[in-house]
Amino acid sequence: MRQQSLARLEALIATPSPSGFEQPVAKLYREYVGEFADKVTTDVLGNVSAVINPQAPFRMMYAGHMDEIGFIVHYIDEEGFLFFNTIGGTDVATEIGQRVWVHGAERIAGVIGRKAIQTFKLSDSSQTPSLKDLWIDIGATSREDAEKVVKIGSPVTLNAGFTMLLGDRAMARAFDNKAGLFIGMEIVRRLKEDGGLHPDVGVYVLGTVQEEIGSRGAQTAAFNLAPHAALAVDMGVAMDYPLAKPEDQGQLDLGKGPGISQGPSTNPVVFDLLRAAADRRGIPYQLQAYGDKSPTDARLMQTNRGGAATGLLSVPLRYMHTPSEVLSIADVEATIDLVCAFCREVRPDTDFTP
Repeated sequence: MRQQSLARLEALIATPSPSGFEQPVAKLYREYVGEFADKVTTDVLGNVSAVINPQAPFRMMYAGHMDEIGFIVHYIDEEGFLFFNTIGGTDVATEIGQRVWVHGAERIAGVIGRKAIQTFKLSDSSQTPSLKDLWIDIGATSREDAEKVVKIGSPVTLNAGFTMLLGDRAMARAFDNKAGLFIGMEIVRRLKEDGGLHPDVGVYVLGTVQEEIGSRGAQTAAFNLAPHAALAVDMGVAMDYPLAKPEDQGQLDLGKGPGISQGPSTNPVVFDLLRAAADRRGIPYQLQAYGDKSPTDARLMQTNRGGAATGLLSVPLRYMHTPSEVLSIADVEATIDLVCAFCREVRPDTDFTP
């Protein structure tokens, strides 16, 4: 991956965007795609759309959600400790002792605290704590001290940055789904710089909001746009680590390309076109199957208005919704290649009827 693009991914990771608080990342997205898109808009929920060929009669929607999981402060006690709720689904066991950023009047460092293990009773040691057992310590000595920099409603993100591991593996918080947003940014750039898109096909590359709490942004954006076809790109649960059981939900490995999903939540014609485009160009991919509704933006794009022909690509990700998610940069690049190839092959008369 070119260094300039990798720096863009690192910048997205470093920028906070819990569900409902996506504005800082949305600003970065607008600034980058504004160099290449024919049109950039932001709707009332905060979805950002970068469009190529906005006058085209055929509309294709790409969704890579901007939001990440996080926390929100709901109480400050007399000693200045912060109590919080989650934004999106987290594993509480992975949060204990984690460093965080509290985004108040200024960005304040903190740590998630719990009573010391030396004070545990035997029954405590075998139980996963609940949120009521945790708090955030920012070093304040009183409520008044804390309220100078933090307020009720301040969002909180994990203090875990981007780090390269061996080979092409990278580690960071919030690859879910800032990697998908980054893929969208690169798609806009490549489609504009390299061309190949049919002039009667308009591609709307969206950074959607609030996916982690129910795909609200994708639902409203799809209603406004009424796309004929749609692709959601999100992270998929990798199963290539010790004690994983791929027989539970299927095999998905790092370094073997994105998963192409098939099942009730995806259109079979879109699935066939994605697979054929990958085969023709030698783009690696893996097959996935979901028997129920998808837990991604694909679910609500598919059933928007009279329906949209929807596909789902999943970038393999280890340790999802933890402070240290791991992915393969090669998988990110393969996903960019595949989405661009798919967009270039769609024609305004493509029949997506199953």
